[in-house]
Amino acid sequence: MQPRPDDLPFDLRQLTIFLAVCDAGSMAAAARRLGLTQPAVSLAVAELELRIGAALFDRAIRPIALTPAGVLLRQRASALVSEARQIAPMLREAGRARFPLVRLGLVDSLSRTLGPRLADAIAQRADEVAILSGLTASHASALLSRNLDVMIGVDDLAQVAGLERRPILTESYVLMLPPGVPAVGSLEDLRGLAERSELVRFSARSSTGVEIERHLRRVGLEPPRRLSFDTPQGVASMVAEGGRFAIVTPLCVVEAAPPPGAVVCAPLPGPEFARSLTLVAYAHELGRLPAELAETSRAGVRARLAAVAPDLARFVQIA
Repeated sequence: MQPRPDDLPFDLRQLTIFLAVCDAGSMAAAARRLGLTQPAVSLAVAELELRIGAALFDRAIRPIALTPAGVLLRQRASALVSEARQIAPMLREAGRARFPLVRLGLVDSLSRTLGPRLADAIAQRADEVAILSGLTASHASALLSRNLDVMIGVDDLAQVAGLERRPILTESYVLMLPPGVPAVGSLEDLRGLAERSELVRFSARSSTGVEIERHLRRVGLEPPRRLSFDTPQGVASMVAEGGRFAIVTPLCVVEAAPPPGAVVCAPLPGPEFARSLTLVAYAHELGRLPAELAETSRAGVRARLAAVAPDLARFVQIA
């Protein structure tokens, strides 16, 4: 019977036999190693070649040698069989109500606030924990390629099916200023500030940087582009030196942790401008863990703001 077009052109048994032939150098040696007859090994390899539609071995050479297709399959098959052999131990671990490994991507403006808390929370449910801090775009790509299990960032991947999303918070953007700058109460004041002082930007690689640029265009401001940073710490340090300002979020300020009195934060004039942070994970794969991590995140942000920046709490709405 011919396989359906959507069938895989191999199974794990055939791949295991194929790899044994590669390692042993002959069908007969592979048969002895596997405890099979040589005709059984030859048949399995022949069926694999038929279903793939390419010869895997050059049988005119002794000992037999791999064709280019065989070399490619050997590289990929080794990884597939290795992964398959790990499934049973992983399932046994899951039977103990623990995960072998949980990898979480965390937007860098939450590293200080939530990194340790989330690591401790995951460690209660997993044997190994990996927390990766960085840009949301990188984490979104890693989640979709299965290199992360959970992410917290500004992109909720709304267009992707099969994910669960748990809102964490919404925070309004604010002005970060050096001490002594006159009040900025209107868009006209903001325009004057941009003419007198240099705007320190977040990198255009970051979602925050992109959103700030869109907002500036929306309100008719196009300050010269000279300084940009990937991290809140870099932005805050430049503003603290004087003669510059930035548009940031309260949690970016908390993450930067500037020395007391080094910068001042004030409401950003103009139309409402805010960002939302969401926890995203694959639906039905981690049980209640995403819900627990979302609640831990909300509590962590609430506690951190109360402890180090109570004056900024009014700009943050926790879900």
